[in-house]
Amino acid sequence: MGMEVRPSGQALGAAVFGVDLSKPMGDGLVADIRAAWLEHQVIAFPDQKLALEDLERVSQAFGPFGEDPFIAPIAGHPHVICVKREADEQTPIFAEVWHSDWSFRPTPPAGTMLYGVEIPSVGGDTLFADQYAAYETLSEAMKARIAPLRGVHSAARGYSREGLYGERDKGRSMDIRPSDEAKKTQTHPLVRTHSETGRKALFANMGYVQAIDDLPPDEGWALLLDLFRHQTQDAFVYRHKWAPGMLTLWDNRCVVHKATGGYEGHRRVLWRTTVDERPAL
Repeated sequence: MGMEVRPSGQALGAAVFGVDLSKPMGDGLVADIRAAWLEHQVIAFPDQKLALEDLERVSQAFGPFGEDPFIAPIAGHPHVICVKREADEQTPIFAEVWHSDWSFRPTPPAGTMLYGVEIPSVGGDTLFADQYAAYETLSEAMKARIAPLRGVHSAARGYSREGLYGERDKGRSMDIRPSDEAKKTQTHPLVRTHSETGRKALFANMGYVQAIDDLPPDEGWALLLDLFRHQTQDAFVYRHKWAPGMLTLWDNRCVVHKATGGYEGHRRVLWRTTVDERPAL
């Protein structure tokens, strides 16, 4: 059976069948998967049996490894982090705020891969919101207003010593390393043109954008709140349900996402990599 792509029927997202990612992939298959990823923004591969080395190999088929700051990698695998929560853990759910992965980096990762190692039978859905649609449904006046503006991105709210995952965050099973480096800022356009599709997407997120460059703080924050409310409307959202052995790949250039809970009393373990932009040919 060849590769089959089944759209989710929601705002975005698809499942890919007929592919065994534990085996080497030829250039043709990689190109087909990449085309599905670019079309659907989030794609999932159910029923995969992957070792850490397989996840690393699959990740590198789509681009160079991204940098993953503030979280210690799995020993012997410097580009893989473990997203883990123990059954009795009481800390806030990791990544339970809308965000685009590491958008505070000078060059944010193009994609993220997340593989379900131990998945509870309840809860733990991931929500994704289509930022092409978020941009395209803005009024023409709002498009004109934000066209020249740049958001100020920072990891301070999460990963500084005073942040959500900082020195007061006790009892977390994930090995997070808060740092003053998280207070650094980086600006990016509020409207991002996707490097492969050429489509425009809203590039703002509640997790990492803290101001708008060259606007007074009150004015900038009021505008950001309007954009945050707009970008995660139900009409733009795909609710992704996990299963053991599922690998999911999403496009940070045109979606925002957030974790959800609902699996209290259950252990949950996933492996994650990020993928940077593919070098130009």
